[in-house]
Amino acid sequence: MKYILILLITALLSASDLFAQNIDRIIAEVEKNNTTLIALRKDADAELIGNKTGLYLKNPEFAFNYLWGSPANIGKRKDISILQSFDFPTAYGYRNHISEYRNIQVELEYEKQQRSIISQTRLVCNGLIYLNAMRAELAKRTENARKLADSYKTRYNIGEAGLIDYNKAQINLLKTIKDEESNEIEINALLAELKNLNGGIAVEFADSVFQLQNFTDDFEQWYVQSEQNNPVLQWLKQEVSISRKNEKLNTAMSFPKLQAGYMSEEVVGQQYQGITFGLSIPLLENKNAVKYARAKTAAIESVEADTKLQFYNNLKALHTKAISLQNSVNDYQLNLQKYDNSGLLHKALDKGELSLAEYLFELSLYYEIIDRLLVLKKSLGDTVIELNRYQ
Repeated sequence: MKYILILLITALLSASDLFAQNIDRIIAEVEKNNTTLIALRKDADAELIGNKTGLYLKNPEFAFNYLWGSPANIGKRKDISILQSFDFPTAYGYRNHISEYRNIQVELEYEKQQRSIISQTRLVCNGLIYLNAMRAELAKRTENARKLADSYKTRYNIGEAGLIDYNKAQINLLKTIKDEESNEIEINALLAELKNLNGGIAVEFADSVFQLQNFTDDFEQWYVQSEQNNPVLQWLKQEVSISRKNEKLNTAMSFPKLQAGYMSEEVVGQQYQGITFGLSIPLLENKNAVKYARAKTAAIESVEADTKLQFYNNLKALHTKAISLQNSVNDYQLNLQKYDNSGLLHKALDKGELSLAEYLFELSLYYEIIDRLLVLKKSLGDTVIELNRYQ
């Protein structure tokens, strides 16, 4: 018996590992074929280029003047000027840093959407595992109900059973058949959703064994890793850095701007040429810009702290829920093995120790426990998927 139990556990572990590989294969396909991710990648690539614009010197200015003199004997005048404007030198460094931070944010935003679609795919697969497990369970129930209905039909025809029991057996069969049909409808709906996630390419998924859910009891250590991998928190971190650089950029923009270039003036018999310098002193143009940038930084830091707190509390609640669900699953499985009366019920019915109504009632209690166990396993799987989104 011990040897059989070891073989059973080994088989379950192997099946769980195999199904995990199947899900990983589907995830890889979805990452390659999902049309939303394809569109987001193209948009991200465009944004990466866009964030590198506006970092360089302004366009140089060229001017040419051709002036007629009056009276005509004074001749004509020709002016040529080429000017280049410069912001305060440190402004270019700050703009470049902001561009780099923005590009990091673009990748983080893409990663956020990618993780969301992967998590959605895992949830769909977990739902299909539940429905496939129910399909197998309902098939056994229908087979049992059909044998029972056939038996009572035979007994009714030979006068050994009454019409009420005959009808009960037929209704019981009808119920299990309709339960199977409803389950198939839900399976097809999730397969359609999985097909949509996979860019319209159909996916076969017949797994019916829930994966073993592994998560550490040490929440704090586990949370640190999740925080580092959370693209939303990392995006906000970059936003704080951008805001701080904006403070420095606005400070640099409040310094004078420079102009330098070449200028030539030609009149009859005379020509002047040389270099020219200019200075633009900002008085009112950037008023309150630095003050606004500092207020914006404080606001973003507050949003970052609030988001981090909400993320922590949400994961803590999910972690607590996962532990409770795991304990419930283990308790259900242990007691279901100890107190399984399904075989005894059928024998008692055959021996006349139970009426058909009593048999169906007792059997429904057993089925209810099976259903609850499968629902708990699905809920546990959904919770752990959400819990491990950033692992």
